[in-house]
Amino acid sequence: MDWSQPFRPPTVDAVGGAASARETRPPAVSAALRSAVGGIGTTLDENTTCAELTRVAVAQAGGAAAVLSVSREAQTEYRAVSGNQELLPDAQQVAAAAREAADLGENKAVHQKSGGPRTALWVPLTTAGHHYGVLVCARAEAAYTRAEAEFMTFLAEHAASHIRHAREHDAVSSIIGKLQRALLAEPGRPHPNLDVAIRYLPVGDSALVGGDWCETIRLHFGRTLLVVGDVMGHGLEAAVDMSAYRSALRYIASADLPPHRVLRQLDTMASEESDRRPATCLIAQIDPNRSQVTMASAGHLPPAVIDAEGRTSLLPVPVGPPLGTGLGGYEPATFRLDPAQTLLLFTDGLVEHRSEDIDQSLDRLAGVGFKAGSDVQEVLDTVLARLDARHAEDDVAVLAARLQHRFGYPQDTRG
Repeated sequence: MDWSQPFRPPTVDAVGGAASARETRPPAVSAALRSAVGGIGTTLDENTTCAELTRVAVAQAGGAAAVLSVSREAQTEYRAVSGNQELLPDAQQVAAAAREAADLGENKAVHQKSGGPRTALWVPLTTAGHHYGVLVCARAEAAYTRAEAEFMTFLAEHAASHIRHAREHDAVSSIIGKLQRALLAEPGRPHPNLDVAIRYLPVGDSALVGGDWCETIRLHFGRTLLVVGDVMGHGLEAAVDMSAYRSALRYIASADLPPHRVLRQLDTMASEESDRRPATCLIAQIDPNRSQVTMASAGHLPPAVIDAEGRTSLLPVPVGPPLGTGLGGYEPATFRLDPAQTLLLFTDGLVEHRSEDIDQSLDRLAGVGFKAGSDVQEVLDTVLARLDARHAEDDVAVLAARLQHRFGYPQDTRG
């Protein structure tokens, strides 16, 4: 039997839909069957899986097919409709019958209805005790046979398994996204003598995020600590480690240490935990009173500075080992920073491409020109657009900061 073609058994009971003695059971492991089923669950998107299910059902049995929710709370309507929707029975009646069958524990049964020129069949989308609705099929032909009913049951179980995986994936993705957004939504507030803008873009269209992060911390005497970091990997584990690094940073920064000593303590703390993922980190301590910035790097890409004319250059900060190695060896570097300049800190997702050397990637950043007098938000808009960060190959975190012309701000408090 060729299961790549619409299913047509040799004989059909015109009223009840029972198969004749000559009808055979669908070959469960045939190549054609695997091909038909292989078209269901190609993504981790529930709506896509439902659409794939109904398309295969119509291709095999003709007529129309749709998925119906039977929850008492959800609105009862067909979705993922394939074929002629006018053939489908009343959604409210099907939902009521399906709920009654579920209450009676008949969730594995296939319900058929014959009458007039149309016949309908519905199968619960059930797997491992979880219910995800009903596959409803209908056609203006003879009643569905037993072989067709068994085949649709098999399709429904297969689709339900993929829907379960899709929902579990969405649940985990939601947790990760909420964790990352909660952490990124509440960076510390810089002193009012500093304008700061921060952006975070997860890679591609995925809700899964990694360990990229930015932070600002107020220090004594009007100074602010700016930090950008990148934990190895993606997903929940990377986000959890990112949270640990960020919490440790805030604690260490309260001692008002210079950037290279902050990195040294972070490295020591991380190396004492065997399951902590390595991370790169760049710290910049901005001192408006002296118009300068002191920086230190743990395996991170260099920062950029944009001058009054919109020209970009990279600052030569000494690079030490990533955090978590226990090797230490971080060195500070101090540069002049005036109110006409904008400091740009970023993670590697902003510039890196697998097909090119990192020096080429940094050269592309250095070649970005900015409109003279752009504020920090405009700087981020420009660099993200020019480097096509929406299609980056990795997560992107970027921070822009500029001194303000302010006078009389507190000189002896944390703010």
